[in-house]
Amino acid sequence: MTMATTRHTTLDFQGLNQLRAAANETAPADQTLRQVAAQFESLFVGIMLKSMRQAQLADGIFDSQHSNTYREMADQQLAMDLSASGGLGLQDMILRQLGGEMAGTGSALGGQTFSADSIQTRSVLPRLLDRVKELNAVATQPESDSTQSLNEEASRHPNDTLPTHFSTPAEFVRHLWPLAEQAAAEIGAAPEAIMAQAALETGWGKHILSDRQGSSFNLFNIKADSRWQGESTGKNVLEFINGRPVQQASAFRRYDNFADSFADYVDFLQQNPRYQSALNHADNPHQFVEKLHQAGYATDPQYASKLKRIMQGDTLAQSVEASDFMRVTQSIRNN
Repeated sequence: MTMATTRHTTLDFQGLNQLRAAANETAPADQTLRQVAAQFESLFVGIMLKSMRQAQLADGIFDSQHSNTYREMADQQLAMDLSASGGLGLQDMILRQLGGEMAGTGSALGGQTFSADSIQTRSVLPRLLDRVKELNAVATQPESDSTQSLNEEASRHPNDTLPTHFSTPAEFVRHLWPLAEQAAAEIGAAPEAIMAQAALETGWGKHILSDRQGSSFNLFNIKADSRWQGESTGKNVLEFINGRPVQQASAFRRYDNFADSFADYVDFLQQNPRYQSALNHADNPHQFVEKLHQAGYATDPQYASKLKRIMQGDTLAQSVEASDFMRVTQSIRNN
């Protein structure tokens, strides 16, 4: 059963995976293009509905963060259902732009027929499928040639290119996922594990440590111990001593940008012998976070369990898939 004929829900995150599979297999080109067109139509309808919601003058008296979340999910489901039914007609227009052939075109054009070679936009398909395949390659490339070093990436991401505060988990993941992938590649870990840790430490980017100078860009709440030669910021934080929560004043490292934070996180684990066991199990996300906890990364007795819930939860999975899809979209737009 193809993606075009399968009814998906907003909690089903396999759409992009199926598109990846179609790119890796010898599926018919027009069938794959129609699947792509359906995803684009769903995305456009979702943007339209989101803009409509944002155009209202104010929230209702019964609106809350929870009701907004469920309403957003309902809008996403509506966008998917509209795309599946083809009610707006965008899918066929997108299909023509991508160079696909439509059933019945010949009769609609008075018996005229067109060969695939006569359609100039046909060249979009190889580039599109190449971009989709790149998403699979990120996690499988050897470390030596998978990514640039995070220090080089830091120089390419000055402070004005990324927000210092994130309002939603999706925004948090969309901006930081590429950096998480690079950090994960350097230590052989799953990017989901690193992203989950950053999400837990900062509340999905809403509570990044800051002071009068601005954001500390410290995504992993690494403390400024005697080995740290850079700037720091002080903060009262909750620590668990003998299983009891206690407020303690601590100094935390400051960075110039988020790429520096990821780079120092990798260095922090690699330079501390106590985390060697975690690095030895980096290829297993659950064991990785358990070993980090056992090594004393955090004092919260539920630290590893919380990380696992984030890794297994819908919020991270949906945000990652949305990030991947937007990267495919941006790659096509740039070319």
